[in-house]
Amino acid sequence: MTENVWGYHETSGRLAGTDLTGYKVEATDGSIGKVDKHSDEVGSAYLVVDTGPWIFGKEVLLPAGTVTRIDADDRKIHVDRTKEQIKNAPEFDRDTHLGNEDYHRQVGGYYGPDRI
Repeated sequence: MTENVWGYHETSGRLAGTDLTGYKVEATDGSIGKVDKHSDEVGSAYLVVDTGPWIFGKEVLLPAGTVTRIDADDRKIHVDRTKEQIKNAPEFDRDTHLGNEDYHRQVGGYYGPDRI
């Protein structure tokens, strides 16, 4: 059975109920932006990251399974993907994609465990 990309790893340090809005997000090779929105919904947990000027002010959707470590003291979230992998992810549009099952499948496939 494959690991659910839409759930936090037990070792990530995620504390349920903690507001992650504003936390900086670090890819394996540098900063990618800040958390604008997040969900802890079981089986569908994610971060919406505002990339600022990094990729022209776009937002990206990162499944919770990409999170390797949450540092509450420094307000940083570390993910197991490179900036390039995140930049090449399926395009995200908040109005169209939040809650869209087809988009969730597409993103889940892109970030799935076999893509690390």
